Amino acid sequence: MNGAYLKYELLRTLRNRRFFFFSLGFPLVLYFLIAGPNEGKHNLGGTGLSAPLYFMVGLAAFGTMNAMLSAGARIAGERSVGWNRQLRITPLSTRTYFRAKVITGYLMAGLTLAALYAAGSVLGVTLTAHQWAQMTGLILIGLIPFAALGIVIGHLVTPDSIGPVMGGATALLALLGGTWFPITGGAMQKIGEALPSYWLVQAGHVGLGGGSWPTTGWIVIAAWTLGGIAAARWAYARDTKKV
Repeated sequence: MNGAYLKYELLRTLRNRRFFFFSLGFPLVLYFLIAGPNEGKHNLGGTGLSAPLYFMVGLAAFGTMNAMLSAGARIAGERSVGWNRQLRITPLSTRTYFRAKVITGYLMAGLTLAALYAAGSVLGVTLTAHQWAQMTGLILIGLIPFAALGIVIGHLVTPDSIGPVMGGATALLALLGGTWFPITGGAMQKIGEALPSYWLVQAGHVGLGGGSWPTTGWIVIAAWTLGGIAAARWAYARDTKKV
């Protein structure tokens, strides 16, 4: 049962053409529209990074956030047709249910990263193998809270409102995280530093220059992860009446 459910989740996601367009196609189109005209800029906003590099990292954060949170849309759809009620009478455990949602989200996030890395290479982004690996590893760690948040949203929001909620949440998190422009100080940076999206963007930046997140970054990611897991368990139990 456990393996069959995971296989079902993966196949259903891979066959969803609309989901592929918004998770993969939309970030790619934005990347070429924004970074393409600024290809010759080599110190964007005083960051020391070229425009193709900065926007590749920013849109990687945006695209992977979208991929992880999109689990909420699938869950909301399942609830609308009564699929969760069917799961109650099966031996499927809560842990297996969560694992399938998280693995599916990471699959789409990985595809999004690969597509944006390829697009960045087209516009002249060149990094060492160590830089690619460090950047990717921190981004994958930074996505953990978003996997939990996607499950929470899916169990609390109706299918009719899931689109606006997810779109608005992703847009706000991306804005405050520095996806579209560098955040260099002031109140906006203070707010951003308390959000996982900020450190998701910073994961790319530190991967490019070496080093890792400061202690604040690890604390924020850990706090959002623990809070998100607790909220996901509560939302799932509340919705399915299955503890």
